Amino acid sequence: MHLMKWAFFHERSRHRQPLSTRNMKSYQKLAADDPHTTESGDEAADEKPLCHQKLSAWWMGGGLLMVAVLLSGVTVWVLGQIWWSQHTVPPLTKCTAIPENLRFDCYPEKGTVVTRELCEKRGCCFVETNRPSAGVRGVPWCFYSLDFPSYALGSINETQLGLVGSLTRQTKAYYPRDIEKLQLTVEFETDTRLHVKITDATSPRYEVPIEVPRVTKRAENPTYSIEFSKDPFGFIVKRRSSGAVLINTTVAPLFFADQFLQVSTLLPSKFLYGLGEHQSNFLHSLEWNTLTFWARDISPMESCNLYGVHPFYLVMENDGNAHGVFLLNSNAMEVALQPAPALTWRTIGGILDFYIFLGPDPNLVVQQYQQVIGFPAMPPFWALGFHLCRWGYKTSNRTWEVVKAMRNYQIPQDTQWNDAEYMDQFRDFTTDLQSFNTLSQMVEDLHKHGQHYVIILDPGISSTNPPGSYRPYDEGLKHGIFINTTQGKPLIGEVWPGLTAFPDFSNPDTHQWWLENLNRFHDLVPFDGIWLDMNEPSNFVDGSEQGCSHGELDSPPYVPAVAGGSLSSRTICASARQSASIHYNLHSLYGLMQAKATASALIKIRGKRPFVISRSTFPSQGQYSGHWLGDNRSEWKDMFFSIPGLLSFSLFGVPLIGADICGFFGSTTEELCVRWIQLGAFYPFSRNHNFIQEKAQDPTVFSPAARTAMKEALETRYALLPFLYSLFHRAHLQGDTVFRPLFFEFPKDVATYSVDKQFLWGRGLLVTPVLDPGVDSVIGYFPRGVWYDYYTGSSVNSSGENLKMEAPLDRINVHLREGTILPTQKPATSTSVSRRNPLRLIAALSQNANAWGDLYWDDGESLETFEKGDYSYLVFNVTQNTFISTVLHANVEATYITVEKLTVYGVWDEPKRVTVNGKETPFSYLENQVLSVGNLQLNLSHGFSIQWL
Repeated sequence: MHLMKWAFFHERSRHRQPLSTRNMKSYQKLAADDPHTTESGDEAADEKPLCHQKLSAWWMGGGLLMVAVLLSGVTVWVLGQIWWSQHTVPPLTKCTAIPENLRFDCYPEKGTVVTRELCEKRGCCFVETNRPSAGVRGVPWCFYSLDFPSYALGSINETQLGLVGSLTRQTKAYYPRDIEKLQLTVEFETDTRLHVKITDATSPRYEVPIEVPRVTKRAENPTYSIEFSKDPFGFIVKRRSSGAVLINTTVAPLFFADQFLQVSTLLPSKFLYGLGEHQSNFLHSLEWNTLTFWARDISPMESCNLYGVHPFYLVMENDGNAHGVFLLNSNAMEVALQPAPALTWRTIGGILDFYIFLGPDPNLVVQQYQQVIGFPAMPPFWALGFHLCRWGYKTSNRTWEVVKAMRNYQIPQDTQWNDAEYMDQFRDFTTDLQSFNTLSQMVEDLHKHGQHYVIILDPGISSTNPPGSYRPYDEGLKHGIFINTTQGKPLIGEVWPGLTAFPDFSNPDTHQWWLENLNRFHDLVPFDGIWLDMNEPSNFVDGSEQGCSHGELDSPPYVPAVAGGSLSSRTICASARQSASIHYNLHSLYGLMQAKATASALIKIRGKRPFVISRSTFPSQGQYSGHWLGDNRSEWKDMFFSIPGLLSFSLFGVPLIGADICGFFGSTTEELCVRWIQLGAFYPFSRNHNFIQEKAQDPTVFSPAARTAMKEALETRYALLPFLYSLFHRAHLQGDTVFRPLFFEFPKDVATYSVDKQFLWGRGLLVTPVLDPGVDSVIGYFPRGVWYDYYTGSSVNSSGENLKMEAPLDRINVHLREGTILPTQKPATSTSVSRRNPLRLIAALSQNANAWGDLYWDDGESLETFEKGDYSYLVFNVTQNTFISTVLHANVEATYITVEKLTVYGVWDEPKRVTVNGKETPFSYLENQVLSVGNLQLNLSHGFSIQWL
């Protein structure tokens, strides 16, 4: 069937043959205003375009003819017009016929003023349009014609897994070292996953060294089809059920040079998400918007490449279906968006390695993506508690005082952190023995109170110490684990400790060196988790102390629009040598590789689930670490941007995600910090952190009213931790999202597609934070259905509308979706206490009086509890006025927990009596249709039923 479709496109493509080289160059000249335009290649020795040579010969003959027969000027004009009409089509007609939205940029170099001469040297159309406002990209003036030379598809054959074909380029493109022969591989991996790979047919190229599934059997009933255009080459992916075109690369030429790869595609709708890490709205703007990918140490700002790289997008199609596309490539990259709608991938190395996920539900798209990159690790239970940190405690005693103050005010806190000030001169694996002389005692005290301690580590290893005085560097040199220059010596940059070398985490020997150093330090300070900062890797000098080479790795022919304008800006040289490849290829993988080494080391040191938070990330990061959004600011807009940031990382398979609550840079206000802690109480990873030069912003430093509001928000979080932990189990097991966009649950409701000021936990808990100063109300969108106030059980039946709600300073609006059952727990000041408290179950009935929920429970820290069967799993159901708890799997942990209370929202008729396991029991019923049954004392490890009549 697929070969038949290829044959169909082969016939159609006969009408789309590119211009010959001869005609193309003639066209370039005729469109040029500058008579001195030149074109490299097989031109005449005087470098004049071919059409210049023809015109010179014509005019010489015409001059001789005039001398001989004195032809009139009119005759010359007529003959000239006849010549022109026989040799070309007016280029303006060709070019202006292309709609503006479908003009694909032929000259994307940032900072270049593109002239007609520059454009036509590339053989492209040049048409001026209205200039956009300053700093904004608009319709490109230089763009590809429909017959711009590209690759042609030659033979194509079926394989065991799909198809294999050959691509050939006959005409040189304008970037150096074109690869003339490519191999196209198409694998029908699963019914909902298609794999399309384009690479050099004759020489191996760098491919991203992460594990991906290797299938051995072709999909039997794929939900997609693929078709091909032969010349110029392109492919089209369709959804079989609807015929929707998901990918169409026939709209612009394919480029595959050694350091410039480009492919464009139409999109089926304007609803595009993902493509991180960037600070932006969750729904991307397609108005000539370019996103850059190259891991970079920079405070989050719009239109800038940030700490991580995630070349994955999800599109909501116009009928409510969804699909996703992942380009497995780690080189510096751009994605150009335009309102056609269309998208262009540009990368400067590697191969084009696409995975297409057919969903059709957006939840399924993300699950299918994680089947390729790996499902996230199950975090320890304590990691879901509240974390407190700042750069500026200055001493261990001051840090300890903050912990004690939190206990004194009975504000929940599970984990205390220290920034790099605990180190001796910012050197990893050391402590400041003067200012942090009581650090070990503080950590011991934390552990006695069931709390935990996290340290920061930067990758840069101090290189200026006398030999024998700093073991990490000495041993690193001995074992050759540092990244090297092109001369084979350790590359020296500069970070917090001064001059530094950078461990090469692509080298397995580095993992062992890292483990040994962590183990020795853990013997001194028994930390529980590790915070990986500065691991883009960051460098205070560009490249190295000696600069970088002048070759095409450090100065490639094309540089994506990276911050700083250079690949070495605020990082190390792209030409640096690593064990697995050159840094040019591995740069954006640095944080992932360090996190992998760190998680492995923590497992060996502690024998428990690792807790790692990394600033730099790459696809598959969720297997090894969580992430925070970096050095934000204490501003209202930064609080807002945290929501789309977290939603995006939910798509990327990194559910343990948060932002610095109350902001890192700048001084917060009391109002901002209260609102932010209310929002941050619903971050999957919840941490307050700020900068050394700013005033403290932990909850204890604010007024009693603010402190109380913060405490209540955190207690709400702690009450909901059994529900949150169960969501993480589903993320770990099958790739479900935890922090979820509304359209994931309501894909047919287009009004949800742009919502990024609200979010869901799982399928049923809707959070509507206040994101503006000086207000006591908030407007939120409620999809169609019944929603219950989490705190009171009062209901609203929405038709799919915006609703205005009261939002005093001590309240964040939280609502339960009909049909949801929440397992909650009496909160405490730490999870070590709260997880032993009785459960309180909340059932929010649907309009059919049904509800469903579940609970995953284990010891909260052991490795592979699900895989080993060391867990309990319960399912809760309500139907026909009966709540039933069913134990599907049990272990000893469930025997320690009792169910204390059941609250049912939406019981429209007041019950006459209530029974628990057949025995009548007291109950209460409120006017807002809330039924409560208390003092249950039911053991969680046994099933039970509660009925109201």
